[in-house]
Amino acid sequence: MKAFSVHENLVFHDKNPYAEPLVVNKEGRILRFMLKPGQSVVEHTAPNSPVTIMVIQGTGRFSGGEGQEDRFGPGALLVFEPNEPHAIRAEEEPLVFLAFLHGAPIAQQA
Repeated sequence: MKAFSVHENLVFHDKNPYAEPLVVNKEGRILRFMLKPGQSVVEHTAPNSPVTIMVIQGTGRFSGGEGQEDRFGPGALLVFEPNEPHAIRAEEEPLVFLAFLHGAPIAQQA
């Protein structure tokens, strides 16, 4: 068993969001994202996996395949389908969320 405290030891980078890998194995990945106010994760897709996001701290603007941007805060659970474009932007406070993906990139499966 592995255990993590998702509220402790937060690391924020000055220029770009920080994605900390908490778990990476052939079954999937769990990443903890930390964004300072105003930082964003540019629109992208995960071609081989749905992306499930759990907001832990702060509020942010999340957009999915329909292009509409919605505001979500702590406790929100979002699911993006494989290949669905999505983007995230922190608002006035730091934003922390977990991202769960199935499988791992080929480079990390070795």
